[in-house]
Amino acid sequence: MPRWGLTAEEWRILNRLKTPHLIQRFLDEDINYNKELDGETCRSPRRVLRDRLGHCMEGALLAAAALRVQGRPPLVVYLASVRDDDHLLAVYRQDGHWGAIAKSNYAGLRSREPVYRTLRELAISYFEHYYNHEGEKTLRGYSAPIDLARFDARGWMTAEEDLWDVSDYVALRRQYPLITPAMERRLAPMDRRLYDAGKVGYVDC
Repeated sequence: MPRWGLTAEEWRILNRLKTPHLIQRFLDEDINYNKELDGETCRSPRRVLRDRLGHCMEGALLAAAALRVQGRPPLVVYLASVRDDDHLLAVYRQDGHWGAIAKSNYAGLRSREPVYRTLRELAISYFEHYYNHEGEKTLRGYSAPIDLARFDARGWMTAEEDLWDVSDYVALRRQYPLITPAMERRLAPMDRRLYDAGKVGYVDC
């Protein structure tokens, strides 16, 4: 079985994450949220494991690498927003349904069980939980799945340099809209209780 340049210790860590649930728990409990205090980063899975630090892009790359060790393709989906940070999901299929794993500073933007028939269903499940500090609902679109195996030649799983080329590639994929302009004009502000619930465990950046 290929190990994509991972060390024995890196392989051991990822190989013990046998299910998407265990990958998500590892992201939540073992990887601190990267506040980028020393400047912007786009760490590879190797660096995330070593530093125990990752933001949403870095967490999704690590989750995709862990899914790959399970024997699944390393797929990610890009969520596009307005007046907010975009988000990246590691996605997988189980019994014909889509699920997701994610690292986020917001409680509602993390994992999804594999119960969604389409990627649009999966993406729209994040809509009510995707908001900015002003309480605007900001999610607008999603990409098709991106197979990170296309970056194997540049060693995306083990690179020591920042993966800005990977970040740029996923950010520039075609976005499929989730709502129409008319829907956007009618959006209500976030409910205060849901707003507060989403920030449980929030790390100030």
